Amino acid sequence: MGPGRERIAEPDIARAAALIADASRARILKALGDGRAVPSSLLAAEAGISAATVSGHLRKLVDAGLVIVERQGRHRYHRLAGPDVCMALEALAVIAPPAPIASLRDSSRANALSRSRTCYDHLAGRLGVGVMQAMLRLGFLIGHDGLHRADRAVRDHSASYGHDFDYRLTESGRAGLSVLGVDVDRLPPRRPVVRYCVDWSEQRHHLAGALGAALTERLFELGWIRAGSTPRIVHLTDVGATGLKEHFGLSDC
Repeated sequence: MGPGRERIAEPDIARAAALIADASRARILKALGDGRAVPSSLLAAEAGISAATVSGHLRKLVDAGLVIVERQGRHRYHRLAGPDVCMALEALAVIAPPAPIASLRDSSRANALSRSRTCYDHLAGRLGVGVMQAMLRLGFLIGHDGLHRADRAVRDHSASYGHDFDYRLTESGRAGLSVLGVDVDRLPPRRPVVRYCVDWSEQRHHLAGALGAALTERLFELGWIRAGSTPRIVHLTDVGATGLKEHFGLSDC
């Protein structure tokens, strides 16, 4: 190593894995999976632990850089440090065994999450996968078929999760999205326009990146989807079902 050149340490995967491996912290991270800032009281309720216990877990997650704190007056809110944290959780969910269903509430929640949810700031579940499949079918996106094949994923060692397939937005895609009010030219310049996540419940790709976030934000603005009472869960509205059918040809979401 030459003089003045900074040594770069390897990622401490074991430490990150140990933090996520705790069941309560995993539930906290999942509750933060829609990218919103959440008070600790709600996180305690979601994790099924006391306020004192959730404070200790949050302190460890903040110290590790997985969660950040936002202060509003005397109140403290927590959010994920960025989309990569959520993407890591989604990747783990692809290979994780299913959680046991112990109650009707657990069953209803699992069904709702599978149907339509947010993955940080973009759509996931059957709804998210359906939107991406429609965009591929309409030629809005090209580069892959949207199917997850575990034996072929990330074949190139120079690639990484979410980047190994070169999805690209077409001119017809730009035009089609502009009709909905999504201006591709105004997307954040430092964030990849198109990325994907492997959807753990569908084993297919859903749209991430700046485009996925902008499209999801616009669907909320149009009233096509609305947030559920539980973190991450979203609901398709009647006007949204009509709009998705008219603009994307989707009728089974």
